[in-house]
Amino acid sequence: MTFTFASNYINHHQIPLCDALYRNLGEDFTFIQTMPMEKERLAMGWGVDVQKLPYVKCLYEEEYDCLKRIAESDVVLFGWTEREELAASRLSTGKATMRVSERIYREGQWKAVSPRGLAAKYREHIQYRRRNVCMLCAGAYAASDFHLIGAYPGKMFQWGYFTALRTYSEEQFEQMKFRDGALHIVWAGRFIPLKHPEYVVRLAKRLQAGGYRFCIHMLGDGELEPQIRQDVEKAGLSSCFRFYGYTAPEQVRDVMEKCHIHLFTSNHLEGWGAVVNEGMNSGCVEVVNAQVGAAPYLIRHGENGLVYPDDRYDKMEALMLDLFAHWEERRQMGRAAYETIRDIWNAERAAAELLRFAEGVLRDEIVPAKEGPLSVARPVRPGRMYEVMTGRKNG
Repeated sequence: MTFTFASNYINHHQIPLCDALYRNLGEDFTFIQTMPMEKERLAMGWGVDVQKLPYVKCLYEEEYDCLKRIAESDVVLFGWTEREELAASRLSTGKATMRVSERIYREGQWKAVSPRGLAAKYREHIQYRRRNVCMLCAGAYAASDFHLIGAYPGKMFQWGYFTALRTYSEEQFEQMKFRDGALHIVWAGRFIPLKHPEYVVRLAKRLQAGGYRFCIHMLGDGELEPQIRQDVEKAGLSSCFRFYGYTAPEQVRDVMEKCHIHLFTSNHLEGWGAVVNEGMNSGCVEVVNAQVGAAPYLIRHGENGLVYPDDRYDKMEALMLDLFAHWEERRQMGRAAYETIRDIWNAERAAAELLRFAEGVLRDEIVPAKEGPLSVARPVRPGRMYEVMTGRKNG
């Protein structure tokens, strides 16, 4: 089977999956990069030397060869390419095609009523609803968005991003966390409004007032970083914080391995949130906003992590205080989180399921996985997701 993945550019969130596909298919697998990476992403350390990846071809350098591969491959997976004609040309032939997308109404499903927007979605998605094409939903809210416009009926499946997997022996897992009598919390991301770094300062004040021993590790930079640092200093909390500035992905993982809790405070604008994968792989107890795309796929509330509803600080604080008050009873969620990534949500498993699924598509058979990548993506309305995950209302 020849398999081609076409997307805007290769990055560290896609390389583990692509490496796994290449190990399985060799030269029958190609990643087509359709555009150079933006300067902003390069400044964030996302740059990749594509010359070192044998499966990467650049559309803007080898257009004829890339178009030929898209036309002739047995199966093609399209991400966001900024060139919709690539997918349209393939889909017009009826050949086996897959698409992968985060949610399309991230700012709210009310946008689906826009006639102009709906016309664009018709051209890109709806008109192909009866064609030989499936949608891989990179985030739990994508299925609801596509269901709303009638696209991909019965052909939407769970997907996401698959970060580099680290595995540990029993002894390594038990020894790697800080042992100084404090609970260590890691927060990693850009210091921008949608990620709510200010929540971390509010939480620190409450933990200090409660007499808890803690240390908060904040990794990343961004427009709000100077203000956050200033707020920490004004609150007299400098001894409880460690700021790292911009931190390379490998170093982020090194810090996560030592911490006990990963706090992820992004709001509904976070399409997936790959740091959730990384925190779980590092054996952290996850505390995550349920609106984050990765949360409903990766987290089983109360078993391998905790979620709070609707970007609500008060609910997040309550979960954190409960963790601190009952740490010995809750800490096992970190091990369960690690096992979820090790056994189910990792690149090797995803690649194997993708190739199995693709072989079925070529035989006109759609056979979903039982769990994890390529299992059926249920279209749950965003307002109901927290209740579905926890059995509790949002109030």
